[in-house]
Amino acid sequence: METFKIEVKETLSRIIEIEANSNEEAILKIEDLYKKQEIVLDADDYVETEFLKSED
Repeated sequence: METFKIEVKETLSRIIEIEANSNEEAILKIEDLYKKQEIVLDADDYVETEFLKSED
């Protein structure tokens, strides 16, 4: 029997509304909140699961 490496990839996604003066500023604000763990994606943000052959 052979051994295979299969990647299991789950995608989480959430749309967050934030006030800012520009799109770039909005992204920076969201990145900062995410890095501070004030935004944490969880099972409610689940979008899909993929099973992919690993190239390792």
